Amino acid sequence: MDLEGVVGSVVGESAGMELVDLTFRREGGGKILRVTVDREGGLDLDAISQVSQRISRRLDAEGFDPGGRYSLEVSSPGVERPLKRPSDFTKRIGQKVKVKTREPVESSHVHTGALIAADDAVVTVATEAGERRIAHDNIATARTVFEWGPKPKRRAK
Repeated sequence: MDLEGVVGSVVGESAGMELVDLTFRREGGGKILRVTVDREGGLDLDAISQVSQRISRRLDAEGFDPGGRYSLEVSSPGVERPLKRPSDFTKRIGQKVKVKTREPVESSHVHTGALIAADDAVVTVATEAGERRIAHDNIATARTVFEWGPKPKRRAK
C-alpha cells in the first residue's frame, strides 16, 4: 500500500490541508503512525481531530494492516516546520532555516541563516560565514527557525 499516497489524498480532501510529514515506526513496544499536516492560516484542534478521524476511516477501508495494533498521531508542524521536499524550501524563501548536511559544506555540517534561493536541486542559505549552496541529496535534516521577539518589559507593581 502506498501509505503516503493514501494519507496524502485524505489530507488534501480535508479543507485544503497539506501533508507535511509521515513516519511509521516501532516505539516503546508499539507501532506509531505519525502524520503532520498544515494549511494556510494554521490549524485548530477541531481540524486536526476531523482529519485524524478521516485518515483512520480511510486506512480501515483500504485494509491497512501493519501486522498488529498501531497508534495514529496527527499534529501540526509547530513553529519550527520540517523542510523535506524542494517545494517546502521554495515556499520558505526569506525565512531563517537550519540545515544539517550529510557531508560537510565549507567544513561544516550545520548551516543556519536566511534561505535566499531554492530550486529542485539546490538550496542557498545566507549564513554568517557566507552563502552556502547545498544540494538536496546532501541534506540530512532541515527546518525553519522560530525567532522569539524581545522580552516583554516588566510592569512596576
